[in-house]
Amino acid sequence: MEFAAVALPLALGIIMFGLGLDLTPADFARVAKQPKAAAVALACQLLLLPAICFGLVLLFRLPPILAVGMMLLAASPGGTTANLYSHLFRGDVALNISLTAINSVIAVVTLPILTNLAIAYFQPGDLSVGLQFRKTLEVFLIVLVPVALGMTVRRLSPGFASAMDKPVRIASVAILVLVIAGSVASSFDLLAANFLLLGGIATVFCVLSLTVGYVVPRLMKIEKPRAVASAFEVGIHNATLAIVIAQGVLGRPDMSLPAAVYGVLMFPIAALFGLWVSRRNPVREDKGSV
Repeated sequence: MEFAAVALPLALGIIMFGLGLDLTPADFARVAKQPKAAAVALACQLLLLPAICFGLVLLFRLPPILAVGMMLLAASPGGTTANLYSHLFRGDVALNISLTAINSVIAVVTLPILTNLAIAYFQPGDLSVGLQFRKTLEVFLIVLVPVALGMTVRRLSPGFASAMDKPVRIASVAILVLVIAGSVASSFDLLAANFLLLGGIATVFCVLSLTVGYVVPRLMKIEKPRAVASAFEVGIHNATLAIVIAQGVLGRPDMSLPAAVYGVLMFPIAALFGLWVSRRNPVREDKGSV
């Protein structure tokens, strides 16, 4: 538990600090210039995904602790890797950056609420009380404080922030791998017993997340580059955050397994989705990105 209490929040802090190094106040303000695309993507992330995940959890009949773990994953904001995928498949990267910033702030409120509701519904043993104010404050500290620190460093020393960008990104990937490995090792028996079940629901949830994130904006007549950005923002979750909340805040390593499995599967699935979207309907030059 000492590892979960110290190392995991520290690992997430490094990742969120790296996110802050890439952000400026203009990234938040940019949403005002493209409110429709941002609003639709946020609606998919905050409203549709939890509903879809809840339906899948009931359909797959997950054990209560894993069911809450899936809902915790669904409540987590988009991961920073969404920016890379958006760049590779000609999405509106500026929109991704803005959405990641806004999502990280909103998640401080929505993540505890959705997790509370999931705990109250599934009642996984001694967690029936749910997240309390102290736990919500912990979420706030480990999410927003490192981001604010990174933004401050960028403002005071742009050159240093730019030089640190690549090392922090590499460190973030390495940390994600270690966090997932630690989650699997700490609850290996439970994972082995539910591997096919977790792999199945994680795959379906990932495909549906990407599809909803792309199709809904397109139905709303939003340009394809912004729909691509929305797809990756909605489909690539911050699995590290979900793992840290499960292990470091709630003290339940077994609850982190859905996020650990999703964290492995989402990258190849997102790559295949990006190839499918690109080949199905190539992006035109008039993409209207900011």
